Amino acid sequence: MGLSFVPRRALAVGAMVVAGALGLSACGGGETTGASTGDGASSNAPAAASGPKLVSPGKLTTCTNLPYEPFQFKEGDKVVGFDVDIVDLAAKKLGLTQEIVDIDFAVIKSGAAMAAGKCDVAAAGMTITPERQANIDFSVPYFDATQALLAKKGLGVKTLEEIKAKNLKLGAQASTTGLEYVKKQGLNPKEFADSPKELLGLQSGQADVIVQDLPVVLTWLKKPEIADKFELVGSLDTGEQYGIGLKKGADPILLKTINDTITTAKSDGTYEQIFVKWFGKKPGELG
Repeated sequence: MGLSFVPRRALAVGAMVVAGALGLSACGGGETTGASTGDGASSNAPAAASGPKLVSPGKLTTCTNLPYEPFQFKEGDKVVGFDVDIVDLAAKKLGLTQEIVDIDFAVIKSGAAMAAGKCDVAAAGMTITPERQANIDFSVPYFDATQALLAKKGLGVKTLEEIKAKNLKLGAQASTTGLEYVKKQGLNPKEFADSPKELLGLQSGQADVIVQDLPVVLTWLKKPEIADKFELVGSLDTGEQYGIGLKKGADPILLKTINDTITTAKSDGTYEQIFVKWFGKKPGELG
């Protein structure tokens, strides 16, 4: 998320902040999709003879923040998306089944979720940043992201400068690199908790323009009720790349497997197939 194509992102947190964040998340009704992980698995399960240490035996548990279409979202009772397919490649290579845990993005990007044993990895459209690297380890990049501006039709703006000059209301998703970027450009956007609330804010007039990852905006515009009233007015080349997050001091077997899987998928055509499946275009053709 740029979740951190946030975010999709945060300063290192102390032990008390970690505990508090997890407490709030537990009260927030986070959702687990797939087989149950029991009580949250605060300690690592025994590893296979030559495999990585895992939160839950036989499963690669992934933290994400739903929905963030097309990267991860629900289709019926199943969580699907680009990120899901990428992590599935690594899970299958390890002989594991992926299990997805829905949790607040702030708890993911801070590293608190993985530090407390909530998951083995995090895949949440998460941009690699120095601030986040202080708290979590990242895989090699698996997606080149850019931000986009979605506005009411006929608004007549294409840049952040024009938005500022016309004193228009700008919206952004909280805890994301898109939010951080526009703030650095001197704007003070209204913050929305997640991408659906951000879109609703635009539709209800709480914002005239919103900033969000380009693939998310393009997915929204596939829906006639969105395309009839709103349009992509500009893109912001922020030079972001997404990575799969792991606990700080990541298990070397798990990290190497994920890195090797991404690298192999990009060289053997598998990555392109997954990319076209979810974005309808080949890598490099989105912008």
